[in-house]
Amino acid sequence: MDTSNPLFYLLFKRDDDESSAPSQCPTENDFDGKTNLRILSIFIILISSALGAFFPILSSRYSFVRLPNWCFFIAKFFGSGVIVATAFIHLLQPANEALSNDCLGGTLAEYPWAFGICLMSLFLLFLVEIVSHYLIEGAFHEEESTVDDDKKLLDDSDNEDLADKGKVFVRDVKLNHNDVENKPEQQSKRVFTAIPGEGHYDHQKNHQDLSQIGTPLQEDDKENYSSQILAVLFLEFGIIFHSVFIGLSLAVSGDEFETLFIVLVFHQMFEGLGLGTRIAETNWPKSKRFTPWLMALAFSLTTPIAVAIGIGVRHSFIPGSRKALISNGVFDSISSGILIYTGLVELMAHEFLFSNEFKGREGFKKMVVAYIIMCCGTGLMALLGKWA
Repeated sequence: MDTSNPLFYLLFKRDDDESSAPSQCPTENDFDGKTNLRILSIFIILISSALGAFFPILSSRYSFVRLPNWCFFIAKFFGSGVIVATAFIHLLQPANEALSNDCLGGTLAEYPWAFGICLMSLFLLFLVEIVSHYLIEGAFHEEESTVDDDKKLLDDSDNEDLADKGKVFVRDVKLNHNDVENKPEQQSKRVFTAIPGEGHYDHQKNHQDLSQIGTPLQEDDKENYSSQILAVLFLEFGIIFHSVFIGLSLAVSGDEFETLFIVLVFHQMFEGLGLGTRIAETNWPKSKRFTPWLMALAFSLTTPIAVAIGIGVRHSFIPGSRKALISNGVFDSISSGILIYTGLVELMAHEFLFSNEFKGREGFKKMVVAYIIMCCGTGLMALLGKWA
């Protein structure tokens, strides 16, 4: 082939120029009217979001809406599947699409930043959980040490009080040969044997069972509650970021508005169900009894408010602009890292492998049912990703 031909040179030069020059980002959005329907979408999405988020909380607290345990079981694991699918299909893929857009060019086009940011977000969240677990465990051990000291003082005080009243008999107990071999320093042991004194069986004194104070079971429960609360807060944080950009995009969408609107109604309901179920099953302390309601309210309001803002700035907000693509891509990447970690670690590994829910004779059968339900939630939410 004669490469000296000017036509050959011009063709290849044109191809090189076209491939190297980034395309221009859009300078306008696809808004095409239908303002009344867009305003109506604010209230419909608000209702669907609130229904998904509030219903599990109401059902767990009030008898007039209480459902059988199997309904809550289905909602819990279906919602877990929804959250995992949201992380991969509704967050990570759109983030990659936004940050790899041809119109951005430069450094953003040279590296898969969506996956990199997601990875950083995931490991940062893991670090936060490690540090939080260490601090919480240290605080509980310090509290347990204080309780043990108080218990010892109370035991000594009670024994002295009973001895003064002649109600304590002191006797030396010789340990047998095996005990001496195992613990030679304990060749004898002084035992206090007490006879209940006056006023013991009435309620003139508070006879708390000191053996139940600061037990390992209580400490494990406290750590478990703290881990639950931390996981739910991370989950809420990741979902809310995602909801903001969903609402803005819906408000200024064009021909696809009706399809996107219908899909988002179910999207928000399923997402709210997943979040609401986790909020409902968390053991909130009395000092934070309003927190579940506030978290459900925050989720319910985020997308409708974002839609309202999008309608208000419909002439200036351009989803395909450079700034919008970068901000949307970065925040979706961060949210995907949060939800991937929370979904795989807290909702899957913790629930299936480390909890007591699937112990016992019927445990494996129950686990298989939960797994199938979770797959259904994941599959349905992944299917919605075809449109939104």
